[in-house]
Amino acid sequence: MARAFGLPALGIVTPLGDDKTSTANSFLNSDNKNIIPRNDLLPDRDVHVGAVKTQLPDIAAEFTEFDCRNNQLMLAALQQIKKEIEEQVTLLGPDRIAVVMGTSTSGIANTEVAFEHYLQSGEWPKGFNYKQHEAGGLAEFTARILGLSGPAYTIATACSSSAKVFASARRLIANNVCDAAIVGGADSLCQITLNGFDSLEALSAAQCMPFSAHRDGINIGEGAAVFLMTRDPSAINLLGVGETSDGFHISAPDPCGEGAIAAMKQALADASLRPEEIAYINLHGTGTVLNDGMEGKAVSLVFPSDVPCSSTKAMTGHMLGAAGATEAAFLWLSLNPAFSPGRLPPHLWDGAQDPEIPALNLVEPGAELRSDSKLAMLSNSFAFGGNNASLILGN
Repeated sequence: MARAFGLPALGIVTPLGDDKTSTANSFLNSDNKNIIPRNDLLPDRDVHVGAVKTQLPDIAAEFTEFDCRNNQLMLAALQQIKKEIEEQVTLLGPDRIAVVMGTSTSGIANTEVAFEHYLQSGEWPKGFNYKQHEAGGLAEFTARILGLSGPAYTIATACSSSAKVFASARRLIANNVCDAAIVGGADSLCQITLNGFDSLEALSAAQCMPFSAHRDGINIGEGAAVFLMTRDPSAINLLGVGETSDGFHISAPDPCGEGAIAAMKQALADASLRPEEIAYINLHGTGTVLNDGMEGKAVSLVFPSDVPCSSTKAMTGHMLGAAGATEAAFLWLSLNPAFSPGRLPPHLWDGAQDPEIPALNLVEPGAELRSDSKLAMLSNSFAFGGNNASLILGN
């Protein structure tokens, strides 16, 4: 069994809210009002997205090369755990704390605006810096803003990016490269992502409905979540990780779900848990025909039919490179009685069961968590190229 690594602190900002309390209140109250139409992301029509509506903090002038919405989202999350991070810096030193981040869009939205300016004027706009665009900029910015000098890097494996950061940071701590880590992810809305998914005919015409017989695609979302990971266990811990790469297709999942099954089984074995000991599964659940069909089959082959499951993407949209961390955060909030008093994130859909997918125990609004003294929950992140990650958090 892999030892438990503590996750004592969480910062989060999503379409559901700008901190832990507002986010938990929104998902427990089945809030899907955050999926809204936008007319500035596709050239020919509105598209429904999960947008963060809160005012984001400004990035100080000394970090102007990192000034983009993606880093602002992460800064908003980091500010929520500033005290806990400072305590670790005092205890361990800035060189013994790593930063491992996940993203896919980074600051591409800034580059889109800058490129339009260049096309019209022949010059790049004042203040534009390519670091705003670089995937690696998220980890560098986080380390710089916190004054940390330990290892700092970004993982960019599409939709599993910020799930894989937990495994990577855990290895750094286990191998004594560092004693603690700042782990998480951020992604922000941009035109290139929406147009890319539109070219794949993967976007929903309205609000997405994962696992429904009537599902027609995904909503894209934005957000950020960041955790402090420590060598010592805490009230909520990382218990297990499973990582696989089946490479079935560049954008379509293996319909048999072999890579997904292997990732979930690895996470269970890593945590020394039986499938029936998992109290809740946060499904990857994008709302596409292929992903949901694959995941439904895979989950039904690994877990008992009564394990509660839900996809929270109907409330947030698919936050892509930030999805792994934000959905791990939903586990963290569900395990913490201060934020989720015995209730689970609901599955919002029209109730139309797809006969091609084994029936899952999809969480009804208001459903309560079982009252075990020790709880473990699993979250799935399945990315393009068959890059899969499953995380288990628990007490």
